[in-house]
Amino acid sequence: MSALMAVQRIGCIPAAFFVALSFVNSFVFSAVDRHGTWPAALPEGLLALDIVDKIHVDPDTTTRFSTDYGGLSQADPAAVLYPSSPDDIATLVRFAYSSSPSSFSIAAHGHGHSIRGQALVPGGVVIDMASLGRGRSDRINVSSDWYVDAGGEQLWIDVLRETLKHGLSPRSWTDYLYLTVGGTLSNAGISGQAFRHGPQISNVYELDVITGKGDTITCSREENSDLFYGVLGGLGQFGIITRARIALEPAPQRVRWLRLFYTDFSSFTGDQELLVSMTEKVFDYVEGQLLTEKDVGNSSFFSDNDTEKVKMLAAEYGGIYFVEGGVYYEPATASMVDQKLETLLRRLSFVPGFAFTKDVAYISFLNRVQEEETHSTAPEDVLHPWLNMFVPKSRIRDFDMGVFKGILKNNNPIGLVLIYPFNKNKYEEH
Repeated sequence: MSALMAVQRIGCIPAAFFVALSFVNSFVFSAVDRHGTWPAALPEGLLALDIVDKIHVDPDTTTRFSTDYGGLSQADPAAVLYPSSPDDIATLVRFAYSSSPSSFSIAAHGHGHSIRGQALVPGGVVIDMASLGRGRSDRINVSSDWYVDAGGEQLWIDVLRETLKHGLSPRSWTDYLYLTVGGTLSNAGISGQAFRHGPQISNVYELDVITGKGDTITCSREENSDLFYGVLGGLGQFGIITRARIALEPAPQRVRWLRLFYTDFSSFTGDQELLVSMTEKVFDYVEGQLLTEKDVGNSSFFSDNDTEKVKMLAAEYGGIYFVEGGVYYEPATASMVDQKLETLLRRLSFVPGFAFTKDVAYISFLNRVQEEETHSTAPEDVLHPWLNMFVPKSRIRDFDMGVFKGILKNNNPIGLVLIYPFNKNKYEEH
């Protein structure tokens, strides 16, 4: 089976393959007086719109939206719109479209995890998408037909909590859940479930989109399909997602969470490929990671004794790899799951004695990055360089030699490198 490897790197130098941001960044809202000197960059016609009371131009507000999570870019918007409905957004976009030659730029701001200035708009108007759901309970609606309608401003953690009330859950995730629905669907949304279900954008039935002309259009695979496929993974260039209909499946109760360690890259990637290519369903989640000695202590997954054991292995080899796996199950099937795992582990090539397991609730597993962050002592106000890259199976070992054993080993950086095995056909199905 054809497979792609996706690798994640967040740290002091950009590195490889595929990256999804996975850190906590809080957004604080405070009501402020919007009045002051009207920005010269914006046409005064905005003052005649019925949304004018929701447009804030004071420096306290605009400054809060002048930086992003990457920390490498800065640009002051002229104003910020706090919409109370999608119609407010459509009104702003229609005005901007029709105000040529005095047009201005608009950018949607979700939970503030963009980098490299993607959500910054110098001299333009930022839309605070979180304002759509503030004080409302009708922006996440779960159907008995196994789908959820979620506002584009909603956080995935809130979608998860609401669907779990019905015994259901989305099928495909990102590693970090404090991101917005519209934000990840405008990119791709990749995590360890993608080898089976594809990225998040492959698990969407329908969208409501505000186009660049300010039209609100419902689209799907069957209706307005060009817009549907353009918006999903379109980096916000084809419209603003205000609602997504997302596929659900029955939610498991428990997860067997495994980390298997390797000193040989070929064995590591070979086992990853085996796990994502098996016809028998065992693992529901498969990722991987490069680990250096100084990165070992940054996880609460391991006991103190296991941490020292892993640290010694990393020190001996200058860098090691681990496959991270998750097996979903119900309490009634626990013994059967253990038997399957025992049989499968005998086929794998990890270092003997370096297989570690935990048993956790499903929601704790999906929310593991946030829970890890609560134990972290790292400062939040650091720079976050970040690079996404897909590498074909035929070149992944060259990448290991050139980047992992070359650049990274020689420069001794601090950061996170994630390696995702990915079935190409699951992306093409989108």
